[in-house]
Amino acid sequence: MCPMFFFNCRRIENDRLCLCFCKTFWRVTHFQLPRKLSSSAAWRLKITYSRSGGPGGQHVNKVNSKAAVRFHVQTAEWIPEEVRNEILLKNKTRINKAGELIVTSEVSRSQHKNLEDCLHKISEMITEASQRPTEPSADDVALRTQRLKKRNLQRLKEKKIHSATKRARQADFD
Repeated sequence: MCPMFFFNCRRIENDRLCLCFCKTFWRVTHFQLPRKLSSSAAWRLKITYSRSGGPGGQHVNKVNSKAAVRFHVQTAEWIPEEVRNEILLKNKTRINKAGELIVTSEVSRSQHKNLEDCLHKISEMITEASQRPTEPSADDVALRTQRLKKRNLQRLKEKKIHSATKRARQADFD
């Protein structure tokens, strides 16, 4: 079965292509699951479609092409705990009061391309949140301390010059 509320679905797991027969539009749709998003994780996503905004005339007014994918971040056991916390920190504006991360897409006129885009965005968020900063090498640390010392000495030198200029302007009243 497919995560998109379809009743007839066949999956080809090797290249992660999902072939679904949609019960609302009675047609076969194809979409690509991103590499980071497993099929068990795709089942936990809530997918809704709505009317897309912007120009487009009659087509925009009658077709639900905007895709919105949401899932509860705290209960997503398919994502490691530290990655979940990082997603919560980096995407505060995309999380509603119920704790669901909402990702929308309306870049295309077709539903399944917008759904692919949403799944790709989620995959990118997970990838970005799971990357750890690299530890600086000893050479990098030494170079940074050298630059800090040089910058501090330059600042003190400019401060002394500025102080000497101010002292020279003062009148001696003795």
